[in-house]
Amino acid sequence: MPAAKPATAVAVTAHIAVDTTEERSWVSRGAHKLIGALDAFGLDVAGRRGLDAGASTGGFTEVLLDRGAHEVVAVDVGYGQLAWSLRSDPRVVVVERTNVRKLTPEMIGGRVDVIVADLSFISLATVLPALTACASPDADIVPMVKPQFEVGKDRVGAGGVVSEPELRAESVLSVAAEAAGLGWDTVGATASPLPGPSGNVEYFLWLRARTDSGLRGDDLEQAVRRAVTEGPQ
Repeated sequence: MPAAKPATAVAVTAHIAVDTTEERSWVSRGAHKLIGALDAFGLDVAGRRGLDAGASTGGFTEVLLDRGAHEVVAVDVGYGQLAWSLRSDPRVVVVERTNVRKLTPEMIGGRVDVIVADLSFISLATVLPALTACASPDADIVPMVKPQFEVGKDRVGAGGVVSEPELRAESVLSVAAEAAGLGWDTVGATASPLPGPSGNVEYFLWLRARTDSGLRGDDLEQAVRRAVTEGPQ
């Protein structure tokens, strides 16, 4: 049994071994969130051109490159946040001081094959039109849903945390509905393995343009509620 804390009590007779395996270092903890989603969905991004909406320091960008994306457009409304290791990487196209809501294919050198998004203080409903417009017909879109920015300020609890499972599910379903209205089906839903900075549980949707494998009706609701139930509480 692994001991997570130095003060963990063990039996005097217990065999103790130290794991010296070095974990991969990422530019931000957000990388672990996207890794969890890509693994849960079994989504392959190798050889594809990606867009990281809300790149910040570049955790999602780094994961896409590590998974084999040949180029990633890193877009953010801020400036100077992207880690130097990524900013200086020839595979990364940096687009700063740019509001994702106003993004067009022309601004990023054409449509992309995979889109990931980690956006704060904004509802995904306001950015999905721009993101889908930048996507190729067979693209995969994997946005991170943050319930605290989807349910409305009057329904967010103390500390800005959405703690009610029903509200969490509602927020994810509302984003899926917005995507469907734009012609994009939900193929999968999963909880982020790590909570946000304030403790909010976050979720990923896997979106594809109208597809036979899309989840609809009861199947979609069950998939989302399962993600909420099985994810961090």
